[in-house]
Amino acid sequence: MPKKLLLLPPLSACSALRVPRARPAAPPAMNAARTGYRVFSANSTAACTELAKRITERLGAELGKSVVYQETNGETRVEIKESVRGQDIFIIQTIPRDVNTAVMELLIMAYALKTACARNIIGVIPYFPYSKQSKMRKRGSIVCKLLASMLAKAGLTHIITMDLHQKEIQGFFSFPVDNLRASPFLLQYIQEEIPNYRNAVIVAKSPDAAKRAQSYAERLRLGLAVIHGEAQCTELDMDDGRHSPPMVKNATVHPGLELPLMMAKEKPPITVVGDVGGRIAIIVDDIIDDVESFVAAAEILKERGAYKIYVMATHGILSAEAPRLIEESSIDEVVVTNTVPHEVQKLQCPKIKTVDISLILSEAIRRIHNGESMAYLFRNITVDD
Repeated sequence: MPKKLLLLPPLSACSALRVPRARPAAPPAMNAARTGYRVFSANSTAACTELAKRITERLGAELGKSVVYQETNGETRVEIKESVRGQDIFIIQTIPRDVNTAVMELLIMAYALKTACARNIIGVIPYFPYSKQSKMRKRGSIVCKLLASMLAKAGLTHIITMDLHQKEIQGFFSFPVDNLRASPFLLQYIQEEIPNYRNAVIVAKSPDAAKRAQSYAERLRLGLAVIHGEAQCTELDMDDGRHSPPMVKNATVHPGLELPLMMAKEKPPITVVGDVGGRIAIIVDDIIDDVESFVAAAEILKERGAYKIYVMATHGILSAEAPRLIEESSIDEVVVTNTVPHEVQKLQCPKIKTVDISLILSEAIRRIHNGESMAYLFRNITVDD
Protein backbone atom coordinates (compact mmCIF):
# COMPACT_ATOMS: atom_id res chain seq x y z
CA MET A 1 0.00 0.00 0.00
CA PRO A 2 1.56 3.28 -1.06
CA LYS A 3 2.54 5.60 1.75
CA LYS A 4 0.69 8.90 2.06
CA LEU A 5 2.75 11.99 1.75
CA LEU A 6 2.19 14.69 4.33
CA LEU A 7 2.10 18.05 2.67
CA LEU A 8 3.32 20.92 4.82
CA PRO A 9 1.85 24.40 4.37
CA PRO A 10 4.04 27.16 3.00
CA LEU A 11 6.51 28.79 5.35
CA SER A 12 4.45 31.96 5.49
CA ALA A 13 1.41 29.94 6.56
CA CYS A 14 3.46 28.20 9.30
CA SER A 15 4.45 31.59 10.60
CA ALA A 16 0.83 32.62 10.68
CA LEU A 17 -0.17 29.51 12.62
CA ARG A 18 2.60 29.85 15.18
CA VAL A 19 1.21 30.59 18.64
CA PRO A 20 3.37 33.02 20.57
CA ARG A 21 4.70 31.52 23.77
CA ALA A 22 4.19 33.38 27.02
CA ARG A 23 7.44 34.58 28.44
CA PRO A 24 8.26 33.05 31.83
CA ALA A 25 8.01 35.43 34.77
CA ALA A 26 11.35 36.96 35.68
CA PRO A 27 12.80 35.53 38.89
CA PRO A 28 12.84 37.93 41.82
CA ALA A 29 15.95 40.08 41.93
CA MET A 30 18.58 38.40 44.10
CA ASN A 31 19.66 41.77 45.49
CA ALA A 32 16.19 42.90 46.47
CA ALA A 33 16.57 41.82 50.08
CA ARG A 34 20.24 42.66 50.32
CA THR A 35 19.70 46.37 50.78
CA GLY A 36 18.49 45.96 54.36
CA TYR A 37 20.25 45.43 57.63
CA ARG A 38 19.33 44.21 61.07
CA VAL A 39 20.73 45.04 64.50
CA PHE A 40 20.72 42.31 67.13
CA SER A 41 21.73 42.26 70.78
CA ALA A 42 23.57 39.14 71.91
CA ASN A 43 23.11 39.79 75.63
CA SER A 44 20.83 37.68 77.78
CA THR A 45 20.56 40.28 80.57
CA ALA A 46 18.40 43.40 80.37
CA ALA A 47 21.06 45.70 81.83
CA CYS A 48 23.41 44.92 78.94
CA THR A 49 20.88 45.75 76.20
CA GLU A 50 20.66 49.43 77.15
CA LEU A 51 23.43 50.47 74.75
CA ALA A 52 21.86 48.44 71.94
CA LYS A 53 18.55 50.24 72.46
CA ARG A 54 20.23 53.64 72.35
CA ILE A 55 21.99 52.76 69.10
CA THR A 56 18.83 51.49 67.39
CA GLU A 57 16.93 54.61 68.49
CA ARG A 58 19.52 56.79 66.79
CA LEU A 59 19.36 54.63 63.65
CA GLY A 60 15.56 54.71 63.59
CA ALA A 61 15.51 50.91 63.57
CA GLU A 62 14.27 48.13 65.82
CA LEU A 63 16.27 45.43 67.51
CA GLY A 64 16.19 42.15 65.63
CA LYS A 65 13.96 39.44 67.01
CA SER A 66 16.02 36.86 68.84
CA VAL A 67 16.08 34.92 72.07
CA VAL A 68 19.28 34.49 74.09
CA TYR A 69 19.14 32.58 77.34
CA GLN A 70 20.95 30.12 79.56
CA GLU A 71 19.82 26.53 79.96
CA THR A 72 19.49 25.05 83.42
CA ASN A 73 22.79 23.25 82.88
CA GLY A 74 24.56 26.53 82.05
CA GLU A 75 24.65 26.14 78.27
CA THR A 76 23.89 29.18 76.11
CA ARG A 77 21.07 28.95 73.59
CA VAL A 78 20.38 31.46 70.79
CA GLU A 79 17.33 31.48 68.52
CA ILE A 80 16.92 33.89 65.60
CA LYS A 81 13.22 34.71 65.13
CA GLU A 82 13.29 36.38 61.70
CA SER A 83 14.85 35.97 58.26
CA VAL A 84 18.31 37.44 57.80
CA ARG A 85 19.14 35.96 54.39
CA GLY A 86 21.32 38.24 52.29
CA GLN A 87 21.37 41.09 54.82
CA ASP A 88 24.02 42.96 56.76
CA ILE A 89 23.75 41.94 60.42
CA PHE A 90 25.20 43.97 63.28
CA ILE A 91 25.58 42.20 66.64
CA ILE A 92 25.92 44.56 69.59
CA GLN A 93 27.61 42.85 72.51
CA THR A 94 28.49 44.70 75.69
CA ILE A 95 30.63 42.78 78.12
CA PRO A 96 29.29 42.45 81.70
CA ARG A 97 31.14 40.96 84.65
CA ASP A 98 30.45 37.44 83.37
CA VAL A 99 32.89 37.77 80.49
CA ASN A 100 32.95 34.15 79.37
CA THR A 101 29.16 33.91 79.08
CA ALA A 102 29.11 37.08 76.97
CA VAL A 103 31.79 35.66 74.67
CA MET A 104 29.82 32.44 74.16
CA GLU A 105 26.64 34.41 73.45
CA LEU A 106 28.45 36.36 70.75
CA LEU A 107 30.03 33.28 69.18
CA ILE A 108 26.80 31.27 69.12
CA MET A 109 24.74 34.14 67.71
CA ALA A 110 27.33 34.81 65.00
CA TYR A 111 27.32 31.14 64.02
CA ALA A 112 23.51 31.05 64.02
CA LEU A 113 23.38 34.06 61.68
CA LYS A 114 26.05 32.52 59.46
CA THR A 115 24.02 29.32 59.03
CA ALA A 116 20.95 31.50 58.35
CA CYS A 117 22.75 32.90 55.26
CA ALA A 118 23.41 36.45 56.46
CA ARG A 119 25.56 38.28 53.93
CA ASN A 120 27.83 40.11 56.39
CA ILE A 121 28.06 39.71 60.16
CA ILE A 122 29.58 42.71 61.91
CA GLY A 123 30.32 42.54 65.63
CA VAL A 124 29.90 45.79 67.57
CA ILE A 125 32.00 45.13 70.67
CA PRO A 126 32.71 48.48 72.40
CA TYR A 127 34.96 46.86 75.03
CA PHE A 128 36.92 43.96 73.58
CA PRO A 129 37.41 41.28 76.26
CA TYR A 130 40.76 39.70 77.06
CA SER A 131 42.51 42.72 75.53
CA LYS A 132 44.93 42.82 78.47
CA GLN A 133 46.10 39.32 77.58
CA SER A 134 47.67 40.37 74.30
CA LYS A 135 51.27 39.62 75.27
CA MET A 136 53.10 36.45 76.21
CA ARG A 137 53.48 35.96 79.96
CA LYS A 138 55.92 33.25 80.97
CA ARG A 139 54.42 29.94 79.81
CA GLY A 140 50.96 31.40 79.27
CA SER A 141 49.29 32.24 75.99
CA ILE A 142 48.07 35.22 73.99
CA VAL A 143 44.38 34.73 74.73
CA CYS A 144 43.35 37.77 72.71
CA LYS A 145 44.70 36.11 69.56
CA LEU A 146 42.74 32.96 70.37
CA LEU A 147 39.52 34.97 70.74
CA ALA A 148 40.13 36.70 67.41
CA SER A 149 40.47 33.31 65.69
CA MET A 150 37.28 32.05 67.36
CA LEU A 151 35.29 35.08 66.18
CA ALA A 152 36.48 34.59 62.62
CA LYS A 153 35.61 30.90 62.73
CA ALA A 154 32.13 31.66 64.08
CA GLY A 155 31.38 33.80 61.03
CA LEU A 156 32.17 37.44 61.86
CA THR A 157 33.39 39.44 58.87
CA HIS A 158 34.05 42.82 60.53
CA ILE A 159 34.39 44.28 64.04
CA ILE A 160 33.65 47.72 65.43
CA THR A 161 35.30 48.33 68.79
CA MET A 162 36.56 51.25 70.84
CA ASP A 163 39.93 52.08 72.40
CA LEU A 164 41.66 48.72 72.26
CA HIS A 165 44.07 48.27 75.15
CA GLN A 166 46.86 47.71 72.62
CA LYS A 167 46.35 48.92 69.06
CA GLU A 168 48.45 46.02 67.78
CA ILE A 169 45.51 43.74 68.62
CA GLN A 170 44.03 44.67 65.24
CA GLY A 171 46.73 42.53 63.66
CA PHE A 172 45.30 39.41 65.33
CA PHE A 173 42.27 39.48 63.04
CA SER A 174 41.91 38.18 59.48
CA PHE A 175 39.12 40.69 58.72
CA PRO A 176 38.71 44.49 59.08
CA VAL A 177 38.66 46.08 62.54
CA ASP A 178 37.50 49.66 63.15
CA ASN A 179 39.00 50.87 66.43
CA LEU A 180 36.95 53.97 67.27
CA ARG A 181 38.05 56.55 69.86
CA ALA A 182 36.17 57.91 72.85
CA SER A 183 38.54 60.85 73.36
CA PRO A 184 36.32 63.43 71.56
CA PHE A 185 33.49 62.72 74.01
CA LEU A 186 35.76 62.82 77.06
CA LEU A 187 37.39 66.04 75.87
CA GLN A 188 33.94 67.58 75.40
CA TYR A 189 33.03 66.56 78.94
CA ILE A 190 36.15 68.24 80.30
CA GLN A 191 35.37 71.48 78.46
CA GLU A 192 31.67 71.58 79.37
CA GLU A 193 31.40 69.92 82.79
CA ILE A 194 34.62 70.74 84.66
CA PRO A 195 34.53 74.29 86.01
CA ASN A 196 37.67 76.31 85.41
CA TYR A 197 39.24 73.48 83.39
CA ARG A 198 41.82 75.93 82.07
CA ASN A 199 43.49 75.63 85.45
CA ALA A 200 43.82 71.86 85.03
CA VAL A 201 46.77 69.62 84.27
CA ILE A 202 46.54 66.26 82.51
CA VAL A 203 48.16 63.46 84.53
CA ALA A 204 49.52 60.08 83.45
CA LYS A 205 49.50 57.72 86.45
CA SER A 206 52.45 55.83 84.96
CA PRO A 207 54.97 56.42 82.16
CA ASP A 208 53.05 53.91 80.01
CA ALA A 209 50.08 56.28 79.89
CA ALA A 210 52.17 59.34 79.05
CA LYS A 211 51.43 59.31 75.31
CA ARG A 212 47.68 59.28 75.85
CA ALA A 213 47.95 62.04 78.45
CA GLN A 214 50.13 64.10 76.12
CA SER A 215 47.52 63.81 73.37
CA TYR A 216 44.81 65.12 75.71
CA ALA A 217 47.04 67.92 77.00
CA GLU A 218 47.97 69.12 73.52
CA ARG A 219 44.39 69.32 72.31
CA LEU A 220 43.17 71.08 75.45
CA ARG A 221 46.27 73.35 75.55
CA LEU A 222 46.98 72.24 79.11
CA GLY A 223 50.04 71.19 81.07
CA LEU A 224 51.21 67.59 81.51
CA ALA A 225 52.35 65.67 84.59
CA VAL A 226 53.59 62.09 84.92
CA ILE A 227 53.74 59.99 88.08
CA HIS A 228 56.80 57.80 88.23
CA GLY A 229 58.36 55.74 90.94
CA GLU A 230 58.34 52.59 93.03
CA ALA A 231 54.64 52.74 93.89
CA GLN A 232 53.70 52.08 90.27
CA CYS A 233 53.38 48.57 88.87
CA THR A 234 52.83 48.40 85.13
CA GLU A 235 52.37 45.57 82.69
CA LEU A 236 55.91 46.03 81.43
CA ASP A 237 57.20 45.11 84.86
CA MET A 238 55.51 41.72 84.79
CA ASP A 239 57.48 38.67 83.78
CA ASP A 240 57.04 37.71 80.17
CA GLY A 241 58.48 35.05 77.89
CA ARG A 242 61.89 36.70 77.83
CA HIS A 243 62.37 35.70 81.49
CA SER A 244 61.26 32.11 80.94
CA PRO A 245 62.31 29.68 82.32
CA PRO A 246 62.85 31.34 85.70
CA MET A 247 66.25 31.40 87.31
CA VAL A 248 67.03 28.20 89.22
CA LYS A 249 69.56 28.03 92.02
CA ASN A 250 72.47 25.65 91.52
CA ALA A 251 71.59 25.35 87.85
CA THR A 252 74.07 23.45 85.71
CA VAL A 253 75.89 25.80 83.33
CA HIS A 254 77.52 24.48 80.18
CA PRO A 255 81.31 24.88 80.35
CA GLY A 256 82.45 27.90 78.41
CA LEU A 257 78.95 29.46 78.27
CA GLU A 258 79.04 32.76 80.12
CA LEU A 259 76.09 35.08 79.44
CA PRO A 260 76.17 38.73 80.57
CA LEU A 261 74.61 39.21 83.99
CA MET A 262 71.25 41.01 83.78
CA MET A 263 70.97 43.89 86.23
CA ALA A 264 67.80 43.84 88.34
CA LYS A 265 65.34 46.71 87.82
CA GLU A 266 64.99 49.15 90.67
CA LYS A 267 62.48 51.96 90.56
CA PRO A 268 63.35 55.39 91.87
CA PRO A 269 61.38 56.95 94.74
CA ILE A 270 57.91 58.14 93.85
CA THR A 271 57.97 61.44 91.99
CA VAL A 272 55.56 63.64 90.09
CA VAL A 273 57.14 65.08 86.96
CA GLY A 274 55.27 68.34 86.42
CA ASP A 275 53.60 70.99 88.55
CA VAL A 276 50.19 70.15 90.01
CA GLY A 277 50.18 72.57 92.95
CA GLY A 278 46.95 74.61 93.11
CA ARG A 279 45.67 72.90 89.96
CA ILE A 280 42.90 70.52 88.93
CA ALA A 281 44.41 67.11 88.18
CA ILE A 282 42.78 65.02 85.44
CA ILE A 283 44.08 61.43 85.27
CA VAL A 284 43.42 59.80 81.87
CA ASP A 285 43.57 56.12 80.94
CA ASP A 286 41.75 53.60 78.74
CA ILE A 287 40.49 51.13 81.39
CA ILE A 288 39.61 51.57 85.05
CA ASP A 289 39.08 48.20 86.70
CA ASP A 290 40.98 47.64 89.93
CA VAL A 291 41.18 51.17 91.24
CA GLU A 292 44.01 50.81 93.76
CA SER A 293 46.54 52.44 91.44
CA PHE A 294 44.17 55.36 90.73
CA VAL A 295 43.49 55.85 94.44
CA ALA A 296 47.23 55.83 95.18
CA ALA A 297 47.84 58.35 92.38
CA ALA A 298 45.11 60.60 93.77
CA GLU A 299 46.72 60.55 97.22
CA ILE A 300 50.08 61.56 95.76
CA LEU A 301 48.53 64.37 93.74
CA LYS A 302 46.75 65.67 96.86
CA GLU A 303 50.06 65.70 98.70
CA ARG A 304 51.60 67.67 95.83
CA GLY A 305 48.92 70.37 96.07
CA ALA A 306 46.18 69.41 93.59
CA TYR A 307 42.86 70.65 94.97
CA LYS A 308 40.53 68.59 92.76
CA ILE A 309 41.08 65.23 91.08
CA TYR A 310 39.20 63.68 88.16
CA VAL A 311 39.71 60.28 86.56
CA MET A 312 38.75 59.87 82.88
CA ALA A 313 38.64 56.45 81.22
CA THR A 314 36.89 54.86 78.27
CA HIS A 315 35.97 51.51 79.82
CA GLY A 316 34.62 51.58 83.37
CA ILE A 317 34.74 47.93 84.41
CA LEU A 318 34.96 48.84 88.11
CA SER A 319 35.28 45.33 89.48
CA ALA A 320 35.14 44.07 93.06
CA GLU A 321 35.33 46.85 95.67
CA ALA A 322 35.97 49.65 93.17
CA PRO A 323 32.87 51.76 94.00
CA ARG A 324 33.60 51.70 97.75
CA LEU A 325 37.29 52.51 97.25
CA ILE A 326 36.44 55.44 94.97
CA GLU A 327 33.88 56.78 97.43
CA GLU A 328 36.42 56.70 100.28
CA SER A 329 39.32 58.12 98.24
CA SER A 330 40.52 61.62 97.37
CA ILE A 331 39.07 61.26 93.86
CA ASP A 332 36.33 63.81 93.27
CA GLU A 333 34.83 62.28 90.13
CA VAL A 334 35.29 59.27 87.85
CA VAL A 335 34.08 59.75 84.28
CA VAL A 336 33.66 56.71 82.03
CA THR A 337 31.69 55.88 78.89
CA ASN A 338 28.87 53.37 78.59
CA THR A 339 30.90 50.78 76.66
CA VAL A 340 30.47 48.57 79.74
CA PRO A 341 27.26 48.55 81.84
CA HIS A 342 27.93 49.96 85.32
CA GLU A 343 24.56 51.13 86.63
CA VAL A 344 24.95 49.08 89.81
CA GLN A 345 28.31 50.69 90.53
CA LYS A 346 26.79 54.15 90.03
CA LEU A 347 24.18 53.41 92.68
CA GLN A 348 26.97 52.46 95.08
CA CYS A 349 29.12 55.50 94.30
CA PRO A 350 27.64 58.83 93.17
CA LYS A 351 31.10 60.00 92.09
CA ILE A 352 30.85 57.84 88.95
CA LYS A 353 29.56 59.71 85.88
CA THR A 354 28.74 58.34 82.44
CA VAL A 355 29.33 59.72 78.93
CA ASP A 356 27.16 58.26 76.17
CA ILE A 357 29.04 57.07 73.05
CA SER A 358 26.07 55.54 71.19
CA LEU A 359 26.26 58.40 68.65
CA ILE A 360 29.60 57.34 67.15
CA LEU A 361 28.67 53.64 67.18
CA SER A 362 25.39 54.25 65.36
CA GLU A 363 27.15 56.42 62.78
CA ALA A 364 29.77 53.71 62.25
CA ILE A 365 27.01 51.17 61.62
CA ARG A 366 25.31 53.47 59.12
CA ARG A 367 28.52 54.19 57.24
CA ILE A 368 29.60 50.54 57.03
CA HIS A 369 26.20 49.44 55.76
CA ASN A 370 26.11 52.21 53.12
CA GLY A 371 29.72 51.61 52.08
CA GLU A 372 30.81 55.11 53.11
CA SER A 373 34.23 56.16 54.30
CA MET A 374 34.99 55.96 58.02
CA ALA A 375 37.56 58.75 57.85
CA TYR A 376 35.13 61.34 59.26
CA LEU A 377 34.93 59.41 62.54
CA PHE A 378 38.72 59.61 62.92
CA ARG A 379 39.21 63.31 62.13
CA ASN A 380 41.67 65.05 64.45
CA ILE A 381 42.43 61.68 66.07
CA THR A 382 46.08 61.05 66.83
CA VAL A 383 47.88 57.72 66.93
CA ASP A 384 48.43 58.07 70.67
CA ASP A 385 44.70 58.34 71.54
